[in-house]
Amino acid sequence: MTDPVSRRGFFLNATAAGVAAGTLATPDANAAAASRMKWNREADVVVVGAGAMGITAAIAAREAGASVIVLEAQPHIGGHAITSGGNVPLGGGTSAQKKHDIKDSPDLLFRDLTDWSVVEPNGFPDYRYNDREIIRAFADHSAATYEWLVAHGVIFVDKAPDAAGGNAVGNSVPREMHAAVMNWPMVQTGQPADPAVQATLSSGNGLMRPLEAAAREAGVMILERHRMVSLHRQDTGRVIGVTVDNNGARLTVGARKAVVIATGGSTGNVNFRRMADPRLTEEYCGLAGMPWSDQDASGEIAAMAIGASLWGMYNQTGDFGYKVTKPGTIGNQYGYRNLHWMPGSPVFDRARAIGLPVHDWQNVITVNMIGKRFYDETGPAFTTNDYGSINPYTAGDYRNARDIAWKPNNWLNAAMAGIGDGHNGGGPIWAVFDADAVTREKWVTTPPHVDSAGGFFFTADTLADLARKVVMTHQRVPMPPQTLEATVARYNTFVESGTDDDFGKPKPLYKIATPPFHAAWATPVIHDTRFGLRINANCQVMDMNGQVIPGLYCGGESAGGFSEHGLARATCQGYIAGHHAVLG
Repeated sequence: MTDPVSRRGFFLNATAAGVAAGTLATPDANAAAASRMKWNREADVVVVGAGAMGITAAIAAREAGASVIVLEAQPHIGGHAITSGGNVPLGGGTSAQKKHDIKDSPDLLFRDLTDWSVVEPNGFPDYRYNDREIIRAFADHSAATYEWLVAHGVIFVDKAPDAAGGNAVGNSVPREMHAAVMNWPMVQTGQPADPAVQATLSSGNGLMRPLEAAAREAGVMILERHRMVSLHRQDTGRVIGVTVDNNGARLTVGARKAVVIATGGSTGNVNFRRMADPRLTEEYCGLAGMPWSDQDASGEIAAMAIGASLWGMYNQTGDFGYKVTKPGTIGNQYGYRNLHWMPGSPVFDRARAIGLPVHDWQNVITVNMIGKRFYDETGPAFTTNDYGSINPYTAGDYRNARDIAWKPNNWLNAAMAGIGDGHNGGGPIWAVFDADAVTREKWVTTPPHVDSAGGFFFTADTLADLARKVVMTHQRVPMPPQTLEATVARYNTFVESGTDDDFGKPKPLYKIATPPFHAAWATPVIHDTRFGLRINANCQVMDMNGQVIPGLYCGGESAGGFSEHGLARATCQGYIAGHHAVLG
């Protein structure tokens, strides 16, 4: 089995050859001066970002003998990982799999995550565009990463691996494990979970708080409110440090061995994410994980400025998985279906509302910013491949794609299509409903459940007045009152006839007729990043010529080449990068 972490000689020789041949990217204008810089702080390894990838890399590097500084932009650690459901699909033969007689191996995991024949009901492939070198490294180190997490205090829910929360994790065997929240205060509420469920409730807190404790115990220095601005590269080509912004002050932090970029992706940077999808303009402002953690592309931008390449963009643009999702709550800015901010959360002053969870989309119609329906409201978001999604399944078999029942799942695409006025971006989407729907859903339509002050929820006694009230930053054109009235009137005839003649909604059930009427923000939610910097099997960043940039590492959502969602790739690549940065 190939072990990229231990191939010290090969990569040292490859790096030396690249420098000698002059194939590394041209250093920045200050490269010569960089080697003479006086640092405000210095360590062997500098990790940028205190999420799942960054904290894992920091601990691994520290235990390999390096001094480590972690720089975190936010005033708290955890990144998107701590706001997640704590689902960790590490496989390849973990002790948890063996305990439950699940036969897995690195080779099976690699085969699953590179199977060209797996497609979704809308025709989009889950694994076809994965970088084979990166997936091979992940498969070879996946089980070891799981055991490492357990050894560092992460407690997983005591049950067999399953497919709950999985997202492009492989079809052959179950791999999903769930970090138990235990008695750590949850960032969503500010309080520990009910003691009765602490060992069975999965949460990103159950992953990140034990890792934070392990990092601090190991002697890792964590500096919050330190946002990376730029990287420094010597005239030899090696990255030797970073400049950060600390509450308006510019500081420099030197890295004797390596800088690890773990900044968490790019979906919070509007212009950066639009390189992958031009539709994703400013109105898609409900990024999952915010307002606890942004994905501002700072790591990618700093690395690109010294010659790094982007990689694996299809995995961001393909219509599969949860990169963009249908909202799970409406009437609030942050409507990701698996993350509900509650009063008591340390960031609730910025989240501002809990949101209204939609149990049955028959209770609303969704309209664009000019008050027109655009698709069947009950239509799902994009689907993804997980354990048992295809059954029967034979890896690499043409029948896997041939036998899939076609279902386009186009609510998201219709929502992002716009209003035909030549502008990119679909604009705000509004869920319109009446008082009877509120009763059926058992909603509370006052703060803190809705964000009326922020412009994400409106109420009126007539549909015409409701349309006039819909005024907010992202509503670039007024909603014509007569259009909304006509839309609702036509929909009510579909309820009478039992047939949606416009979009085929299965037997529309409820008229919208009882005041007051409501318009709740129901715009698609951007979830995670699946393209980023080009890396090799050791998580070393590469330039446009395919050459390693010495001293620079990356992983997790800031790196490209991997279609799988979330915590497994972040922790595994942190494990790889932290070791290789020190031991080579």
